[in-house]
Amino acid sequence: MKKKAIFNWSSGKDSALTLYKILQENEYEVTTLLTSVNSQYQRISMHGVRIELLEKQAEHIGLPLTKMMIPEMPTMEIYDDVMRKTLLEFKEKGIDYSIFGDIFLEDLRKYREDKLALANFKGVFPLWKKDTKALIQEFLKLGFKTIIVCVNEKYLGKEFVGRVIDENFINDLPPNVDPCGENGEFHTFTFDGPIFSKPVPFELGEIVYRKYEPTNSSSNDVCKTEDLPYTYGFWYCDLI
Repeated sequence: MKKKAIFNWSSGKDSALTLYKILQENEYEVTTLLTSVNSQYQRISMHGVRIELLEKQAEHIGLPLTKMMIPEMPTMEIYDDVMRKTLLEFKEKGIDYSIFGDIFLEDLRKYREDKLALANFKGVFPLWKKDTKALIQEFLKLGFKTIIVCVNEKYLGKEFVGRVIDENFINDLPPNVDPCGENGEFHTFTFDGPIFSKPVPFELGEIVYRKYEPTNSSSNDVCKTEDLPYTYGFWYCDLI
């Protein structure tokens, strides 16, 4: 019998590659894709992708979608409370595992596992400690297609947003940028590949810039600025 799991779906490339591997291995039953959505703007948290495109992704993948509604700029306390309640609801349905596409951020994995333990969940990390150069090459060879929807200005300029990841894109990345964007350098929207029944259609919209103001580091705010990308501005490419 397969182990029942929820899949933490960001809409980007790491999620897509992770889901592909999970479906190939056939060990887990993915009961739903779980995505954090900004309740004010009705867009995927951090990525800024419209909720309609998220729903099309799930439809073309053929899996249920659960949208976890999060307020704009939530505190850690608010975010943790929403997540805890969501996990407990899944626990009542006999689900014990939560799958993530994280690769090498130790603090993030520890945070996830600590919070999962409170709801008696176990984390699954199929890409953990894999070489990111090898992962992005595998992603492309499998036929996935993904577009850059957000870049952190600390690492990349406006010219990178709105580009589809290919060999040219990888070659254009500065040496300090991880090819999978694991440090938050960029975020993506995956619109085609072996997990999709057909491509997700979209058009390029406007490119916009947003600046997130620093917050008090002594608070519980998710966006405290010592080590998180909110210290900087972001370029977003709207997808329609």
